[in-house]
Amino acid sequence: MGITLGNDTVVTIFGGSGFLGRHLVQALAKTGARMRVAVRRPELAGHLRPAGGVGQIKAVQANIRYPDSLRAPAEGADAVINLVGILAPSGKQSFKAVQDEGARHVAEVARAAGAKMFLHVSAIGADPKSPSVYGRTKAAGEQAVRETFPGAMIVRPSIVFGPEDQFFNRFAALARLLPALPVIGGSTKFQPVFVGDVAKAIVAALRGTAGEGATLELGGPEILTMKEVLERVLAYTMRKRWLVPVPFPLAKLQGALLQFLPNAPLTLDQVRLLQRDNVVSEEARRENRTLEGLGIEPVSVDAAVPDYLEQYRPKGQFSDYRPR
Repeated sequence: MGITLGNDTVVTIFGGSGFLGRHLVQALAKTGARMRVAVRRPELAGHLRPAGGVGQIKAVQANIRYPDSLRAPAEGADAVINLVGILAPSGKQSFKAVQDEGARHVAEVARAAGAKMFLHVSAIGADPKSPSVYGRTKAAGEQAVRETFPGAMIVRPSIVFGPEDQFFNRFAALARLLPALPVIGGSTKFQPVFVGDVAKAIVAALRGTAGEGATLELGGPEILTMKEVLERVLAYTMRKRWLVPVPFPLAKLQGALLQFLPNAPLTLDQVRLLQRDNVVSEEARRENRTLEGLGIEPVSVDAAVPDYLEQYRPKGQFSDYRPR
């Protein structure tokens, strides 16, 4: 079951002004679909409007911690998408409030509004037995969605990369400032996936390509360890830095102390999350619940990341960079 995306289609995207949201809005705009982008501060979402035609994209106010604020954005929508998630708690924005209870709230209003489809973006790290609160609440959110909106689709990406990411950009910024880079979980595996490919997968899922109620796992064409990720960053930014392994017990101590700082560079929960690999499962591969199964050829790290990390090179765009 899917929907036809066109001028008569209304899609509501909760959390659509963020990193993935911006790319999804651009992808959906090309289909002609009309969008309501539901965010806490719609006055800060004006950058989305140029992606579509006049009146095609409208920012509206909503906060998934308050169910009453979600009803109007979902009313009359053909499809509802939930992109809201956090990497670290802040004030009332706790993991449970946002990723568990919040997911249920959005699914409830989507069902009540009579939406034909509901799609929830989770993460490959979602697991009720995860050592991290992040992973456990992601799993709880998936369960809440399944219970509330039968037939909902779940999308689990690995680490998402792209020009505005907080993954490669963060490490590149550190490499510019520090003489050495700490390596936490150096052998932990990731399968970075390009943000544009995730957006394409969501559009394909809305059209019914994946089948009703599917759980998609999205990863790129390469599996890299954390150490290999940092080596790539150093190569792309043309910097030589020591890579210093940090044992998990020490990293946990650092995270426990640093997590109380504003915009904490590391939290205890993030360290715990690094104790597990973040790659597409063999089951998902066998069942074609992947990018390739949707007919999407994934973009590699080498094909995209060097271009947007040029700002971190010693001479910026004027550096004499040569591909690996």
